[in-house]
Amino acid sequence: MSEQVGIQSILFDDPPYLISAASVVGTKEGEGPLGGTFDVEGDDDKFNSENWEAAESALQKKALEVVMGKAGVTELDIRYLFAGDLLGQSVATSFGLQSFGIPLIGLYGACSTSGLALSLAAMTVAAGYADLTAAVTSSHFASAEKQFRFPLEYANQRPRSTTWTVTGSGAFLLANRRKTGELEKTGPHKKICADDKNAPVNEGWANRRKVRITGITTGRIVDYGVRDSMNMGAAMAPAAMDVIETHLKDFGRKPEDYDRIITGDLGEVGQKILIQLLKEKGIDISCNHTDCGLEIFDNEKQGTGSGGSGCGCSAVVLAAHFLPMLISGELKRILFVPTGALLSKISFNEGQNVPGIAHAVVLESGDD
Repeated sequence: MSEQVGIQSILFDDPPYLISAASVVGTKEGEGPLGGTFDVEGDDDKFNSENWEAAESALQKKALEVVMGKAGVTELDIRYLFAGDLLGQSVATSFGLQSFGIPLIGLYGACSTSGLALSLAAMTVAAGYADLTAAVTSSHFASAEKQFRFPLEYANQRPRSTTWTVTGSGAFLLANRRKTGELEKTGPHKKICADDKNAPVNEGWANRRKVRITGITTGRIVDYGVRDSMNMGAAMAPAAMDVIETHLKDFGRKPEDYDRIITGDLGEVGQKILIQLLKEKGIDISCNHTDCGLEIFDNEKQGTGSGGSGCGCSAVVLAAHFLPMLISGELKRILFVPTGALLSKISFNEGQNVPGIAHAVVLESGDD
């Protein structure tokens, strides 16, 4: 049985396995430092769609197709699908994933949605409610700018504190021990789509370390009074500080118990604030902290301001960059902390603060 630990965490006694991951990104992401590591790198940010919102739906559809193909499963194998995005009423998710016919639990955690989806998918598997679940999320630079800030045609200047919304979608499959064993016996799945010559193939299970989600800490809403929608790092850093501090207390751990503590979307500005806030609490993560928003872009060369953000940012960086490091054994244990800013264009225009939220997920390499 899994157990409650501390005030807002869960330790999984029989942890679910993260058996497959997929990353689909746009052109700017493919030109960044992680280019060549993503499963699919588009050469057209509209992804052959009529508008930006439809393009984001196409991202999610492709990501789910790829993650299922890599594991050799179909939509009939997946019990529940946990998914969400940044758009109003999560339309990128509903239009992108409806054709799969998988029971959907729609989510909104702003840019922390990948952490929220992974947490709930893991809880569902660990509790015995499903053998196999999927977690999917996405963001798109153009659809986000259109909804939250200005039309692209406005050509407004961006302050240095602004983060660049990642065009991308990440998808993950989580399975219990029995289901994972069954999939190991089936061997590698050779093709994903017969008409997609660039589609990746499953590398198989041979000599591959498993990755497990061993625990989670669900975050709280934290509001430090930030009202600048062009400084999401400052809005989200206090929530990251809160959930990291709580996680370490709940699990009785120290920062050095993790090879990496990885936030989602803070960028350069938010990272500095987070490190300082935690130092004031007597916690120093400066030696092993990184941020997905800093990993995905070269801010100076690509003109991305403070770094990357968006639901897709942490999802694609985890899938393409950090999971391979866990599988190879280069990393043994990481704390994955996607961060989100809980605003809408209505709340912002009405002068409301921008509260933040963050969720922490523990991923470990090895069978037991």
